[in-house]
Amino acid sequence: MPRKKETKTTRASQKKRASLNDLSQAHGKEEEVQPTSLDQIWGDTGVGKYKTLNRDEYETQLSDMNKSDLQTHATKVGLVPVDDAGLLRKRLLREFSKHVSAYKVPQKNVGDKRMSKAASKILGEGK
Repeated sequence: MPRKKETKTTRASQKKRASLNDLSQAHGKEEEVQPTSLDQIWGDTGVGKYKTLNRDEYETQLSDMNKSDLQTHATKVGLVPVDDAGLLRKRLLREFSKHVSAYKVPQKNVGDKRMSKAASKILGEGK
């Protein structure tokens, strides 16, 4: 087997090398938003179906509707309209909550991450 040539590094080539901490890479996605469906990746914000993602605003919209408006709205949303307006409001609010939870990701808790000495001692036992 032929020997491999050993390459010597010169000072000039050592200076040109950048450390990994100095390098960065662009990936083209937003850091804060985490899409949970393909529609969100393509830009759907979820506002189109109910015209809001705020529960209070939606409840005021429902309170302003009469029985026939509620039934029409339920049909547009994809629910089978029932004759009882109170029950229909509850179902619409439940479906709205499901819709909002699909579009809003829970926020990360950025609170204090310090551990007590006892906790770090317990976790350090496995080392």
